[in-house]
Amino acid sequence: MNIRNRKKHIEGLDKKFLWHPFTQMKEWEAHTPLIITEGRGSFLKDMYGKWYIDGVSSLWVTVHGHGKKEIDDAIKDQVDKISHSTLLGLTHPPAATLAEMLVKIAPKGLSRVFYSDSGSTAVEIGLKMAYQYWKLRGVKNKTGFLSLNNAYHGDTIGAVSVGGIDLFHNTFAPLLFNTYQAPSPYCYRCELGKQYPTCNMLCLEKMEALLKRRHEEIAAIIIEPLVQGAGGMLVSPPEYLKGVKRLCRKYNVLMIADEVATGFGRTGKMFACEHENIRPDILCLAKGITGGYLPLAATITTEKMYRQFLGKYKDFKTFFHGHTYTGNQLACSSAIASLNIFKKEKTIRNMQKKISTLAKALQPVAEFSHVGDVRQKGFMTGIELVKNKKTKEPYPVEKRTAWQVCNRAREKGLLIRPLGDVIVLMPPLSISIPELKSLVRIIAEAIKEVTEND
Repeated sequence: MNIRNRKKHIEGLDKKFLWHPFTQMKEWEAHTPLIITEGRGSFLKDMYGKWYIDGVSSLWVTVHGHGKKEIDDAIKDQVDKISHSTLLGLTHPPAATLAEMLVKIAPKGLSRVFYSDSGSTAVEIGLKMAYQYWKLRGVKNKTGFLSLNNAYHGDTIGAVSVGGIDLFHNTFAPLLFNTYQAPSPYCYRCELGKQYPTCNMLCLEKMEALLKRRHEEIAAIIIEPLVQGAGGMLVSPPEYLKGVKRLCRKYNVLMIADEVATGFGRTGKMFACEHENIRPDILCLAKGITGGYLPLAATITTEKMYRQFLGKYKDFKTFFHGHTYTGNQLACSSAIASLNIFKKEKTIRNMQKKISTLAKALQPVAEFSHVGDVRQKGFMTGIELVKNKKTKEPYPVEKRTAWQVCNRAREKGLLIRPLGDVIVLMPPLSISIPELKSLVRIIAEAIKEVTEND
C-alpha cells in the first residue's frame, strides 16, 4: 500500500472509530487530519515525511525531546525484566527509587509519594487526602475547597469541581460539589477593574475576605503556582504565591500546589513553587514527570499529613484510594531516566539563556497591532490576540482567530494549539536556540498574515 492510500486508510479508521479530546467532531470529520508517525528532538513528522517544530511539547509533556536515547533504553531494559506488577500489597525497585528521587528535588518537607497516572488523578488524590486529613484530626467542618477563577485542574469530577473555566465546566455543574472561588490574578483583564501594581493585589485581599468568613469550612486552597495554564497562560504577579501561602498559614487551611503543567522545568526552575520559596502541604505532579513518554503522576505530601493516616487495621484510617497501574514499572523507569538527564545535562541551568532568548524574540511580537498581551514564565508563553489593542476588545468567538494563526503556522512547519484567542508556546526544554528563534519567527509571520488582513 503506497503512502497516499495508507494515509487514506488511517484517516478512514480515525473518522469512523475515534472520538478526539476537546474536539468538535463534526468539524474534525470535515477536514483532513494531520497524521504523526515519528518524532526526533524538537520535531514531529507527518505521514508524508514533513517535519514540524513541536511548539507545545505534545501537550506540555515532552521535556528532553522525542527519541531521547537514555529514556528509550531505560524502558527497553525494564521491559526485559517486567512491565507491570501492582503496588497493592507489593513493591518494586523503580517505584521506590523514583519516590526517593522525587522527595530529594521537591520543596523541603514533602516526604511521601502516592502514585497515579494523570494530572486529574493526582489532583483527585490531593483533594481526598486533604478532606480525610481533617476528618482524622476530628475537625468535621473542614470539607470545602477554595480555588481560583480561570483555574483548570483536570477533567475528572473532583478536579472539575475545583476548576474555574466556564466553557469546560458549566455543562457538568449538576454533578459537582460546591467550592469557594477567589479572583484570578489575570492582570491583563483584571476582574476587579484594577491595574497592577497600583492594585496592591486586591485579588489577595478578596481571597482573605473569603477566608475570614469561611476558613472553618475550608480544607485547602488549590492553586496552579505562578501560571494558570489552560486559563490562558495567566502569569501571577511577583509575591502573589507567597501571599496565598501566608493566608493558608493564617487561616489554618492546607495548600495544594497543582504543578502538573508548571513542574519539571517549565517555569525555569524544577518546580514553580521554588520561585517564591514556597512549600505546599500537597504537591501534584504529572505531564513532564516521565519526560513525555508514559502516563504517570505523583501526589507528594508532608510527613505530618502521612502520619495522620496511620493506625491499626480496625481503626480504618487507611487512605482507600488506588489505581490499577499505580507506580507502573515502565513509567517509573522512564521518570528515573528523565530525572537523571536533568542532572547530567544541567537542563535547568542551560535553560536560562534560552528563556532570555525567547523573551527577547517575543518583544517585537508584543508590539503587533492585534497582540494585546504577551505573558511568559520560563518556557510557558501565552500570546493574547485582540481585535482592538487600545480597548482590549476580543475577536468574535466565531472568527476563531487564534485557530487561523495556528493553522497558518502549521503550513510553515510549526505545530501549536490555542486556548481561545491565546496562542500557547511551550516547546521542549531541549529545544536549541536556533530552533527557538525559528518557532518565534513562524508564529510572528502567522499572526501578521492572519490579523493584518482584517
